[in-house]
Amino acid sequence: MRHAALSPTQLSLSPLNRVGNWLAPLGLRLILAWEFFESGREKLLGENWFAQLGDRFPWPFSVLGANLNWSLATWFELLGSLALLLGLGTRFVAYSLWVLTIVATYAVHWPGDWTSLSELWQGYAITDKGYGNYKLPLLYLIMLLPLMLNGAGRFSLDHLIVTFRGRPPVEPATRLAFAWGITLVLLGLPLSLLVPWAGIVVFVAGLVLLLFALQA
Repeated sequence: MRHAALSPTQLSLSPLNRVGNWLAPLGLRLILAWEFFESGREKLLGENWFAQLGDRFPWPFSVLGANLNWSLATWFELLGSLALLLGLGTRFVAYSLWVLTIVATYAVHWPGDWTSLSELWQGYAITDKGYGNYKLPLLYLIMLLPLMLNGAGRFSLDHLIVTFRGRPPVEPATRLAFAWGITLVLLGLPLSLLVPWAGIVVFVAGLVLLLFALQA
């Protein structure tokens, strides 16, 4: 059985892609694991200042109370950082930390009131000058996306488990719409806290794709 010939570009990039499957996700996991570990350790050793935020937490966190929210944030960050370091349950952990970061941005780093995108953009900063300071959490959100969608990479316990159990059968192409739908729904819900119109558009697009996939 003859294999399709690879182009010179594919031949030159194939080894690099293989190296990237090992190292690129590992780099993201290591830096994010350290950042979330530092944040969790500061909470574990520090005093609870969540009570100072008043009613700024979104539902359902607004009904949990400052102490429970503090404990949840602390242990999600500490245990999540360990899971990222090991590459264990990476997609679930990355999404959990994505939601946690969205909630933290909404409660702490997001501007209280903004009327235009240009005004909102002034909050893309490290220090708060009255417009918010969501630069770092936004970077974390973008860095978590590849781990949520592509997994931990080959240098991980997730890959070791899949290799040990054997590779699952290849999903038919018609399932692509279903995967896109689930992804957009899960991203759109928390995103609607920060930018409601964008979150709703993403969420509705995900529902449409889900309905299309279920009808196919």
